[in-house]
Amino acid sequence: MTNKPNTNGRLIAIGDIHGHAMALRALIKAIQPSADDVIVTLGDYVNRGPDSKGVVECLIELQDRCNLVPILGNHDEMLLDARKDRYAYDRFLVSGGRETVASYGKQKLDGIPKSHWAFLESCRDYYETASFIFTHANFCSYTPLPLQLSSVLRWTGIDEMDICKHRTGKVAIVGHSVGKRIRDYGTCICIDTGCGFGGQLTAYDPTNKRQWQVSENGWRTDQSTSR
Repeated sequence: MTNKPNTNGRLIAIGDIHGHAMALRALIKAIQPSADDVIVTLGDYVNRGPDSKGVVECLIELQDRCNLVPILGNHDEMLLDARKDRYAYDRFLVSGGRETVASYGKQKLDGIPKSHWAFLESCRDYYETASFIFTHANFCSYTPLPLQLSSVLRWTGIDEMDICKHRTGKVAIVGHSVGKRIRDYGTCICIDTGCGFGGQLTAYDPTNKRQWQVSENGWRTDQSTSR
């Protein structure tokens, strides 16, 4: 997986996708990523929506168009854990996993190809640039990034902890906590706008605060149509 320095291109984050491949493809069409762009996907690629398989396929294809940095979400973690035992599998199913399994045309996880497992296994806990931190859900303000707990990074919403600046002073870009719009708290910006819950899928450039949004069925909902 590529991770070249973002010297000439844009830095764009994409919020929680939750199995909505139509929305993801429409958003990518709107963004028109180039080889110099760094696209950070914040996780929750699977569950709830009708086409988790299509989402993972789209992300694998996207690696050839830009510098893709995929973050692992809690639903993606549940899918990986579902291979371990019956209890993890049952938890995955009741969390929207039935739709994920169905999208692969099988009754169990054996319909998921090795390339898709490899993609999920390659996802990161976080991504850091000179000015920003990207995680799926949250961060502990006083803990160095390599020592952050997965329970915080993937499972703790921004409404469950005080929103503080990280010790590095960098602004955090997160998802996981559903809202009707992008929420900017100064030191933390949440871009989960409800895809998978009848809302929108959002892409956000934190450098210039540019945003792109589409509905779950792929209609553009943001006001600007320029690149």
